[in-house]
Amino acid sequence: MSGLLRKIIPPQGWRLPVAVLLGILIGLALYMFKASNAVSYLSDKPETCINCHVMVPQYATWNHSSHREHATCNDCHVPHDSELSKYAFKAQDGIRHATYFTMRWEPEVIKIKDAGISVVQENCKRCHENVNENVSTIEANFETISHGDGKLCWDCHREVPHGRVHSLSSTPDAHIPEKNYTTPQWLKDAIGN
Repeated sequence: MSGLLRKIIPPQGWRLPVAVLLGILIGLALYMFKASNAVSYLSDKPETCINCHVMVPQYATWNHSSHREHATCNDCHVPHDSELSKYAFKAQDGIRHATYFTMRWEPEVIKIKDAGISVVQENCKRCHENVNENVSTIEANFETISHGDGKLCWDCHREVPHGRVHSLSSTPDAHIPEKNYTTPQWLKDAIGN
């Protein structure tokens, strides 16, 4: 047993550098967790969607819409068939968003992906099933839409809830609400703010 432990535990000369390296990695991970406001992604608060500034037009147009009184971003943009599918979808979408934002790959014009189209369509029908019973007569599913048949709810209701959002520069009143950013004081001092 002691021979196995000697193979697993590095010799005395390696302990300090390994401990320092682990400390640095754990510290960076904790700082990224705090700086990205990671806990907020577990909530349904719409302000979470503007942790990255690229979603400001979508937030601003939702905030000026009638949906603001009745629905959050997650009410429309994540599945509601089970908690597991909800958080799995949020995790997958969140990783994609974080990667795009971190790598600076975000497009000027944000467009919903195929998986999101299906989710939003289902949520429109879920929330509005009692409002308009005739919707089922023109109901479309994603498979028929991709072939040119059928309609999505927002094919007719184009202004709901984001209007005709195209980019940051084309959205009126698209300002970021006051946020508490986690810039360390030493960095603020270094750049003169």
